[in-house]
Amino acid sequence: MAWQELIASDDSVLGGKPALKGTRLSVEFLLDRLANGWSVQDLYDNYPGLTPAQIQAVFAFANDLLVDSRFYTPHRAESA
Repeated sequence: MAWQELIASDDSVLGGKPALKGTRLSVEFLLDRLANGWSVQDLYDNYPGLTPAQIQAVFAFANDLLVDSRFYTPHRAESA
């Protein structure tokens, strides 16, 4: 999936956050909904213009950001 066909960053839209072209739906917003328990069907129900290709583009975008990235969880100090 070439997410670049469906996602763009434009300074005049949402302060330049990556968003679905032709919408004001940012990648961050959509991923936040999913991370907080929404299903893809919930997204379709609440934003009827969304397409499966757009949702796939959001995941492809996130995947490209994470490829070859390393994230470390800091160790928490144990409570006494």
